[in-house]
Amino acid sequence: MTTQSTIGNNGATVSQTLLDTMNGTGSASSSSSSSSPTSGSDLQNTFLQLLIAQMKNQDPTNPMDSSQMTSQLAQINTVTGIAQLNTSLTSLATQLTTNQQTQAASLISATVLAPGDGFAVASGKATGFGVTLANDATDVQVTVKNSAGQIVNTIDLGKQSAGTIPIGWTPVDTQGNALPDGNYTFTASGTTANGTTSPATLSAATVQGVIKQPDGTPGLVLSNGKTVGLTSIAAII
Repeated sequence: MTTQSTIGNNGATVSQTLLDTMNGTGSASSSSSSSSPTSGSDLQNTFLQLLIAQMKNQDPTNPMDSSQMTSQLAQINTVTGIAQLNTSLTSLATQLTTNQQTQAASLISATVLAPGDGFAVASGKATGFGVTLANDATDVQVTVKNSAGQIVNTIDLGKQSAGTIPIGWTPVDTQGNALPDGNYTFTASGTTANGTTSPATLSAATVQGVIKQPDGTPGLVLSNGKTVGLTSIAAII
């Protein structure tokens, strides 16, 4: 059953459903909010209907405050504008995600440097690795360990500028003997004008595929078994 509410001193009535929609109360509002949220345009139309009803039925001797009416209109326009902005941002986010997926797919079969602390030696050659410096360093050293955790060599990179530094290195021990095939780990340390620094380590791997991560962004499946985000790639080598 539809109930009516009185507006103004002359006894004019407005549908209670209309008032419930504006106030967010009543069974009609509850059922609609449970199924789908009220859009900005729906709210604006409902508000205008109520405003017109108020103006039609206002007391001539005590008319509506024009500043109050202007304020209400501005609030409704703000709500509508925010709703439109949210729609635009959602569309933009979808487009950005699509572009990222396209960029990620173009990296399949490419060799990249991504966060990691290991590399492999095979037939006298080492897979690529590197470090990233947040600030300029007066000296950078890389310590290489074998699978048993023993230090086999220390690589002195000398003075380096901030940024990503790929390392090309012939795998030998401190005596210059070729390192046996196998897996190795490395750490990096450095000194700056203000003290010491710990550069981030990077490992080379081949991009084997692209997946969609839980947050919707593309993830690169690497040959070393790791999956990293597109922004984690420090270099393509």
